[in-house]
Amino acid sequence: MGEEETIPIHKQQVQENYQPKNGIYNAVCKPVHWFKMLALELHWSFVFGVVITYGISQGLGGALSRVGTQYYMKDVQKVQPSEAQVYSGITSIPWIVKPLWGLLTDVVPILGYRRRPYFLFAGCLGVISMLFLSLHEKLHIILTLMSLTAASASVAIADVTVDACVAQNSNIHPSLAVDMQSLCALSASVGSLVGFSLSGIFVHLIGPQGVFGLLVIPAGLVMFVGVLLKENRSSSFAYQQINQNFLDAGKAMWKTLKCSDVWRPCLYMYLSFSMSLSISEGMFYWVTDSKAGPSFSQEIIGYIMAIGSVGSLLGAILYQYGLKDYPFRDLLLWTQILLCLSGMLDLLLVLRVNLKLGIPDFFFVVIDASVSSMIGRLKWMPLLVLSSKLCPPGIEGTFFALLMSIDNAGVLTSSWFGGLLLHILKVTRTQFDNLWIAILIRNILRISPLCILFLVPRTDPNSSVLPSEVLDSKEVTETLAPENIELVSLVNNVDSR
Repeated sequence: MGEEETIPIHKQQVQENYQPKNGIYNAVCKPVHWFKMLALELHWSFVFGVVITYGISQGLGGALSRVGTQYYMKDVQKVQPSEAQVYSGITSIPWIVKPLWGLLTDVVPILGYRRRPYFLFAGCLGVISMLFLSLHEKLHIILTLMSLTAASASVAIADVTVDACVAQNSNIHPSLAVDMQSLCALSASVGSLVGFSLSGIFVHLIGPQGVFGLLVIPAGLVMFVGVLLKENRSSSFAYQQINQNFLDAGKAMWKTLKCSDVWRPCLYMYLSFSMSLSISEGMFYWVTDSKAGPSFSQEIIGYIMAIGSVGSLLGAILYQYGLKDYPFRDLLLWTQILLCLSGMLDLLLVLRVNLKLGIPDFFFVVIDASVSSMIGRLKWMPLLVLSSKLCPPGIEGTFFALLMSIDNAGVLTSSWFGGLLLHILKVTRTQFDNLWIAILIRNILRISPLCILFLVPRTDPNSSVLPSEVLDSKEVTETLAPENIELVSLVNNVDSR
């Protein structure tokens, strides 16, 4: 890398260097200048790594996987909506154990490398699992769940490294913490937009198993990053210290979690997600049913989800340029209220009120998907920023993974209880009479997190959240030796001359 990469660059200086000349130029090129500022401040390869992980692996690949899996469960495995809801929770389990992946990458090097072997392992795992699903006509449901869970683990393991980079850089550059989360959100939203736009077409042309075959490409790119990742090899690591490192990391995380400024927002995050029951599989079966619902085709489903990802992208942009400086508690209050109100659109749709008002199903569902996705993103963004600021120095990656696993545990709880609700109300592949009751119960529960909003600090997002006793604790800061974990250049810097 060139010498210019070692020169410290400040956000204000970069913004001055790239100050637009007029309003039109500002509107068109402001995102480009923002990317340049992040690349110069944080190193362009970090930005590249975020785009690959969040944009291609999670965004594009996640969109194709979601639509493909839904049709695979419905048309190939022929399971009930309540069962599909529970199965979707099972396949998300690797995201709940993210702290394990974080600890492994931090304290267990393989052949002297801490990052490259895990990228390679994640990529290989994804390639094998997707090929296994795509090449077998009809697998037993247990083998299907094992393969889908392995594919989910592949994405989760690759995600941990970039999360560590984001968390560490949030402590080093606190003024850019919001910008980094916006970069992650924008990458994921754009990737999802492209993936959902193509997902319905691919499912129609090559079927769900063909889509699984295409998912080999994102997994291969993760493996490609592992091959090209530049990392110094350590030959003096004492493997007998692994157990002690695990114990030290566990003690440091426990010490941090005992702090009221940390466990209170963690409890809120878990409860706020778990209280909003997920009945997405019931809604999917209904909108594709030829009698009770509008009987949307695969292409229409993909387009609807793509428009929903546009709403998510707009939510990220709105947060970045209008809401990022608002206190956490104030923003979460209004997003939770709006989330409850937006859920009523599903109720109007299932009761066919939209047709009585002369609004076509497609138009109404598009509005529902885009509004719900935008509000969901607006709720998720401040929680991500808050999580990054709760990470103590020295164990940023592992602790951020722990916080994300708490969120994912809430999503898992939501999915399983949502499946139980669909089962109790006898919502099946062909029976949807009580689906409106499930939607009503879900919407009522969505307002309940307001009762525990006092657990969230009213802190300015641009200021520190952790108390000084945690930041200055040697037990925390010396647990894992700080190291430079940013993704280095995967290609030569062509601008260095």
